[in-house]
Amino acid sequence: MPTPKTILITGATGQQGGAVAAELAGAGFQLKGMTRKPDSPAAAALKQKGVTIVQGDLNDEASLRNALTGAWGVFAVQNTWEAGVEGEEEQGHRIARLAREADVQHYVYSSVGSAHRATGIPHFENKWRIEGTVRALGFPSHVILRPVFFMENMVSAWFLNGDKIYSGLRPDTALQMIAVRDIGVYGARAFTDAARLNRREIDLAGEALTMAEATRHIGTALGRAIEYVQLPMSEIRKNSEDFALMLEWFERVGYNADIPALEREFGVTSTGFGAWAKAWAAGPRAT
Repeated sequence: MPTPKTILITGATGQQGGAVAAELAGAGFQLKGMTRKPDSPAAAALKQKGVTIVQGDLNDEASLRNALTGAWGVFAVQNTWEAGVEGEEEQGHRIARLAREADVQHYVYSSVGSAHRATGIPHFENKWRIEGTVRALGFPSHVILRPVFFMENMVSAWFLNGDKIYSGLRPDTALQMIAVRDIGVYGARAFTDAARLNRREIDLAGEALTMAEATRHIGTALGRAIEYVQLPMSEIRKNSEDFALMLEWFERVGYNADIPALEREFGVTSTGFGAWAKAWAAGPRAT
């Protein structure tokens, strides 16, 4: 039997990387999960699924070169809120360049929905520039995935506090969202169907719903009333200009992923927000 192809998954103990690793486990690849914390419980859980854990840091070239050794494919994702806009961009260019030098054959980059639409949002624009680097490097094959707003964001400290969800968006503003698990499904397909998807750039979304609808779903899942509170955009801007610009763009323009076409092509039934919220409320979560 030929040796299985090796895929390096960055951010393997995080949301997107972890979801991709879970979907690819048992799919016939050798998986290497890169993390800064190889002794974490999340890393231990990946080991139980057959993922080889390698210590690596997106800011450390030596660790990246070591992690990339022998890799046929790479799933690359970076985090703006950890690294900052400039730091994330440097990380994205760095790992793409080093992957090309390591003769990686198939590169999958997780960008952001509508990165190609000149949004003016700093943490969208930096991903568009990283996309340009991925294209220019000339990998034998690559796929760019562009997930929209995560359903998980709605229950993060950015939004949910106690019995209230806070945001600068109007209650009737519809926003495309996607469950992180579904990103894992599409991320896995970017490898299992690599030849067909070569050079594709795919916006990923699962459902569009308003802030009021999302709030009701969360309340139903928790079994208590949750109130939606619209904050003045000036208050959002005090904490993050970047975040405020994103919310303003959601109001004016918004994502435009073709959800029905996406589901038809991939044979996927997207996770609805109501189902996602019930699963979240029933599982382990922060109170």
